[in-house]
Amino acid sequence: MRVWKFADNIDTDAIIPGRYLIHNDPAVLALHAFEGTRDEFSKNVRGGDVIVAGRNFGCGSSREHAPLALTGAGVRVIIARTFARIFYRNAVNVGILPLVCDRADDIPDGADITIDIEKGYVEAEGTRYPVEPVPGFMQDIITAGGLVDYARELEEVKTCTGSQV
Repeated sequence: MRVWKFADNIDTDAIIPGRYLIHNDPAVLALHAFEGTRDEFSKNVRGGDVIVAGRNFGCGSSREHAPLALTGAGVRVIIARTFARIFYRNAVNVGILPLVCDRADDIPDGADITIDIEKGYVEAEGTRYPVEPVPGFMQDIITAGGLVDYARELEEVKTCTGSQV
C-alpha cells in the first residue's frame, strides 16, 4: 500500500469538486478525486493505496460523494490526525476505514505502509505509528463493504436462522 499525503483541513470540495456532484457512480467520481488539489491522484492512484492527512480531514459539507470518490479510486483506508465528524461516519458507511493517528504528519508521502489493526499501529519505512483502536462493530461494517451491505448481511442471517438479530 502506498501513501498519498495531504495537509490539514482538506475539505470535501478538495476531495471531489462540487461540479461533479451530479454523479453518484464511485468510478466516475474517482476520475475527479482531488482535482485542483493534487491532480496526479486520479491518474496514478492504485487500489489499496492509503490517504494520510493532518487534522480535520473531510471538513466542509456533509456530502457522501467525497468518500464515494475515494472508494471508486480503490482507497479503503484513510489515516489522519483528526477527521471531520460527518466525514468519518460517511467513510465508515461506504466501507472506508478511518484511522486516527496522532503522528500521521510524520508518515512520508509515497511510503509503502502496512497496517495492523489488532496490534494498533501502521508501519512505514521501518517506523511504527500507533493508531486509535477501531471498535469491532465498525470493523464489521467496513469488512462488509459499508453500512448497506452490513445491514443486508444481518438481514440474511436473520432470514436464514429465523431468529431476531
